[in-house]
Amino acid sequence: MTAPAYRRLTVEERRDQLIGAALVLFAHRAPEDVSLDDVAAAAGVSRPLVYRYFPGGKQQLYEAALGSAADELRRCFAEPQSGPLSRRLSRALDRYLAFVDGHDAGFAALLRGGSVAETSRTDAIVDGVRRAAAEQILLHLRVEPGLEPGPRLRMAVRTWIAAVEAASLIWLDEGKQPPLPELRDWLVDHFLALLAATAAGDPRAARIARAALALERPDGPAGRLVRQVAPVVGDALHLL
Repeated sequence: MTAPAYRRLTVEERRDQLIGAALVLFAHRAPEDVSLDDVAAAAGVSRPLVYRYFPGGKQQLYEAALGSAADELRRCFAEPQSGPLSRRLSRALDRYLAFVDGHDAGFAALLRGGSVAETSRTDAIVDGVRRAAAEQILLHLRVEPGLEPGPRLRMAVRTWIAAVEAASLIWLDEGKQPPLPELRDWLVDHFLALLAATAAGDPRAARIARAALALERPDGPAGRLVRQVAPVVGDALHLL
């Protein structure tokens, strides 16, 4: 049998190959612990070839890898605008938390900052992911034409995105406990509780919350949360 013909990679293919190799390394090691020699070895190429595609060295390669990871994280929150809100959030969180699980050390280094690779550009990339995630959630809360989420609800959504990040980092510190499905359900509960608390003091948020909750099902996350919270709230009726 004859060996398959060698095919030279295009510039874009080679660049993607190097970014892919860097992403694998950055997923499990902090950026300062990864050298260009490591990336070259992982990609099966020479160090000068890495420099040819990334003349700015490791910093340029790290930013390119970070941008690629950011694109993947943005896609985690893209979800069709149909069905119960809690189900949509659950699916988005499944994708997000799977990314965290697969990029543990790299994810922690990315969000905690303090890395030698951290710059204003990398900060902007990370902040862009946060804003894109918040915009995706806000899209799901635009339940009626002309009924846009107000400042309080926008703040609540961005607060929740920050809580998801913080919980993900703590989950890594805790040896990836509790199991991912439990963490996901708790984060969905957190969002629903935050939505209810915001609606209590904001008539516009209240209309949005009522419309969203009208689509929920008794056997879904919102129904489960109501059944769990009802006994606790029942014990506080003396506060009314």
